[in-house]
Parts: sequence; structure tokens; C-alpha cells
Amino acid sequence: MVKITDVARHAGVSPSTVSYALSGKRPISEETRQRVEASIRELGYRPHAGARALASSRSNVLALVVPLRTGIHVPVVMQFAVSVVTTARRYDHDVLLLTQEEGEDGLRRVADTALVDAMIVMDVQLDDPRLPLLRSLERPSVMIGFPAEADGLTCIDLDFKAAGEACVEHLARLGHRVVALVGSPPEVYVRQTAFAQRVVQGFTAAADRGRLASSVHPCEASPAAAREVAEQLLREQPALTGVVVHNEAILEPLIDAFEQLGLRVPADLSVTAICPDELAGNLRVPVTSVALPSAEVGTRAVELLMKKLDHKTVPEATLLPPRMTERASTAPRNAP
Repeated sequence: MVKITDVARHAGVSPSTVSYALSGKRPISEETRQRVEASIRELGYRPHAGARALASSRSNVLALVVPLRTGIHVPVVMQFAVSVVTTARRYDHDVLLLTQEEGEDGLRRVADTALVDAMIVMDVQLDDPRLPLLRSLERPSVMIGFPAEADGLTCIDLDFKAAGEACVEHLARLGHRVVALVGSPPEVYVRQTAFAQRVVQGFTAAADRGRLASSVHPCEASPAAAREVAEQLLREQPALTGVVVHNEAILEPLIDAFEQLGLRVPADLSVTAICPDELAGNLRVPVTSVALPSAEVGTRAVELLMKKLDHKTVPEATLLPPRMTERASTAPRNAP
């Protein structure tokens, strides 16, 4: 195993100079730093994590706070988590995953220790009870999601309001005049989860602007619930020809239910969704969708956090514009 003394001998400097080059704790000349870095690369030296932490006063660990509450679609959450972990490794950081619903107490417990350098917080609510603590902590944080009042915070997410608008506007351009949003499970709305509320805002605003008849229907994440919603929609809105789905788990069961009830997609009913591209593109009827950019959001959240750890200025708000891909599930409305 290559030791720091081996690097020092190879570079012709003292072990303490190698340590300063690694930690940045004391200034050294650029020529010396380059010589040390060249020796590290040539010898394949890997500094011990504990030594790095002591040298830099950092743990080189980020916390990813993802309370796995009811109504959360875990496969999508894990896409965000994988992106955060892989990007953190590029910055030589590990990730501590916190999944329990501990709220402010859990954040404070982690922040009051030397376990982590900074935090990424997910499943953000419009009036999130964790906000006062996040604003007061000395440790940097980034939120994946936008609360109602985001001043003094660093937030990043898909622009879910614009995504809801984009789905309705696409249906309106195809001539659809009666549309419905089949959304997340009811408990997600009860908690005022920010992304779900933003989709409703965008869907309703676009429908009102276009003078479309519209309705919003939360749906449990099960095939039985999808069937019940499909039956309810056809009973209450017999002229329905356009549906927006924001609930990954029931996208395919909902299409199946509509077709079992006699509506062909897209001949009789056009369907759009906000979901991962790989899901939308691989269904029996590929679905026109706004992509859920979990990989990009996770990567950029870590990049924002790294800049904050280096005391660099970052934007408070980063909203990713919606990207729609048209597929086989939407078509012009049939003339009456």
C-alpha cells in the first residue's frame, strides 16, 4: 500500500507538504502542488478517509433525507438517490441515506454531529416544518423541491407547474375540450407535497386559460383504484377525451381500465403523463410524456452543494423546464 511518506519521497517534499496539498489547509506553491499531484497519480496513492476528514475538518459525507412516507413511489425516489450517490462519489463524498420520518428532530440530530458535511432534502411540502431549521443551520443544504416560501434556501426541481401546463396545452392543441388529471395518492395531497400541488396548479391554470372542462382525481397506487377512477371519470365526464396522469404506478393499469371500458387509446382517449421516460416509452401503448429528470436533478443538487461547501455563490432557485416527448398515446380528437 502506498503511504504518504512514499509520495513525499517521490515528489522530493516533506510528508506535511503532501498533507497541505491534499487538504488546502496551508498555501504551497503551484509548482510544488503540481509535483505532489503528479506523484499521487503515478504512485496511485489514495488518502485514508479518516485522515482526509481530520485534515480538512470535513467528514466527506452528505446526508440525503428521503422520508419514505405513504404514497411515495419508491422506484422513482431511488432514481434520485442513485444519481445523488454516483455524483457525490465523483467529488470523493459518500452519502448517508436517511429514510425515517423524523422531521426537524432527525435533521437536528444529524446536523449537531460531525457525521455529515451537508444535506440534500427531498419530499418537500409547501409549508414544510423543516424550513426554519434549514435556514438556521450552519451546514449547507439543498432541497429537491420548492416550498411555498423558498427565500433563504437553495432549491432545485423540475418545474412541475409548467409540466402540468404543457400536458394540458398539448391536449388542447389536438382539439380536446374535456380533460382530467389523475394524480398522486390522496395522502400526498393531504401533506401538501409541493411537486403534486404544483402539477395541479399548472393543470388547472392551463385548462382555465383554454376554457377546457377539467377535473382533478387523486388515485391510490393500485390497479383496483385505477379501475375505480376510470369508471368514475366516464360516469361523471362522459365527454372526456383527454387525460393527464401524474402517478407512475397506475399509468399502465389506467390505460388498461379505460380500454376494458370501451375507450381505445388514442382513437377515443388521449393520454399524457409526467413520469420517467423509460416507463412512458416501454408501455404497450407508448405514452406522450413530460420526462421526470431524476438523474439531472440529483446531479445538479450535489453540484450546488459542493459549491456551497466551497463558499461559492449559487442561485437560490433552479427550475428545470419540462421536456415533452410525443408518442402513440395522443391524437387529434375525433369530430363529434
